[in-house]
Amino acid sequence: MGRRTGWWRTEARRAAGWHGVLRRGRALAAAAGAALCVTVALPQTATAAGTPTPYAFAEDARTVKGATGTTDAVRLEPGGTYRSAVRDGGKLYYRLELDATADAYVSVTAVPGTAATVTSSDGLKVSVQDADSHTCSTGAAHFGATQSPHPIAAWASREVGPDTYLCKQAGTYYVVVERRTTPGSAPGDWDLELDYVSEPALKKAAGSGATSAPEAWNSASPQALVGDATRRAGGAGFASAAALGQGVWKDAVRPGQTLFYKVPVDWGQQLYATAETGSSTGGDGFVGTALTMSLYNPVRGYVDDVGSGYSGDQTSAALDPLPPVAYDNRHAVQNRVSGMRFAGWYYLAVHLGAPVADKFGKGPFGLTLRVRVSGTAGSGPSYAGQAEPSGVFEVTRQDREEAAAGAGGSTANVPGGTTGSASGGATGGGTGAAETGADGARTGDDGTMTLVAVGGIGTGSLLVLALVVWTAVARRRAVSDGAAMGAAPVVRGEYGPPRAW
Repeated sequence: MGRRTGWWRTEARRAAGWHGVLRRGRALAAAAGAALCVTVALPQTATAAGTPTPYAFAEDARTVKGATGTTDAVRLEPGGTYRSAVRDGGKLYYRLELDATADAYVSVTAVPGTAATVTSSDGLKVSVQDADSHTCSTGAAHFGATQSPHPIAAWASREVGPDTYLCKQAGTYYVVVERRTTPGSAPGDWDLELDYVSEPALKKAAGSGATSAPEAWNSASPQALVGDATRRAGGAGFASAAALGQGVWKDAVRPGQTLFYKVPVDWGQQLYATAETGSSTGGDGFVGTALTMSLYNPVRGYVDDVGSGYSGDQTSAALDPLPPVAYDNRHAVQNRVSGMRFAGWYYLAVHLGAPVADKFGKGPFGLTLRVRVSGTAGSGPSYAGQAEPSGVFEVTRQDREEAAAGAGGSTANVPGGTTGSASGGATGGGTGAAETGADGARTGDDGTMTLVAVGGIGTGSLLVLALVVWTAVARRRAVSDGAAMGAAPVVRGEYGPPRAW
């Protein structure tokens, strides 16, 4: 009996240990199931929780801190793009080291938060000054009548042409960025993107010596483009602008959203652009300035803009005819003429004001762009050196192919937490370019698809683990049931069979 009693005590301890294994197995299986559920839910959670930024900064932009005085101003390099920020009422300085021949252009894009409160007079002022506080040039941008927070850009320059008197010497210059706000504005910081372009002087033999812009050019509006529109998703910033050629294009835009497009325009060519907001199926009322379309040149310098109201019916807004691209346009007083001084990519920024949502819903609303580039491309001026960045004042065959293929168009700026181009359920009668796969993941969102891929790998591994655990549990449960009917439990492994065997 003692021997049998010892056997039962031993087996009781083994059985107790085995029940612990069963409990751990069940717990592991439950954990695997929970982890499986979490893994499957990851893409949806990330998509729902992700709050996209209202502006896509250049991927190679270097982050710098603006100085509150000239002594500590950080140097900007020609051809570079930079990220910074300015507080409410702030005045910041950045440094340029210039020679006596090249022209320098600095554009600053201000990006308030999507929930920021702005007024029509809030905006940004940008100046270039020499070491004696002489202003070489200055530019300003305001949010305007939409009273809607969105990216705005202002530019300033140091030029050494025959019609300039100051700022011709080589030396140190300063970019001065001032945030202009009113008491009703939100005090949060605005992000900034600074873009610095250097234009070389002309060869002396090629200099025209002109001090005025060409006056004879075709200022008549051409016949509107017609035909079926091709879908092209707009970008979320200058660096990710969607390339467009001549044609009719369609997209979808939400209130508070800004879409960026770029068009290659060569020397001697004219650009025409019209933006049309599609009709909606609900809502009532009228928004005085609902849609704005702004044009910027290859150095992101402001050229012109146009706006339109919205009452729920389709409405369009067209830029007034612009002069052909010519080097001597820089001598004009008006921005809409002097800004057309370079060949290269011209940018269209289309913004739908946030107040549209109050009367007509969150959208998205259909958007149609009609773009025409007329005239034969001519030869450009003979520069004495290289522009920085290289090729910024050229239109190449690759650029035209890019416009035809529709490169660019990152749309991570859809308000409301979605990513990709606005799509689905368009009250404006249009859908975005991003597609939705069978699993509900947006194929136009690289971040979401990365999570789906990782989730897929994790799901497969956990499925295998879950099957192994449940198989082991089932086998042990069968053994446990057998022990309850009088059979000795079978414990495999280092313990071997029961001693009674």
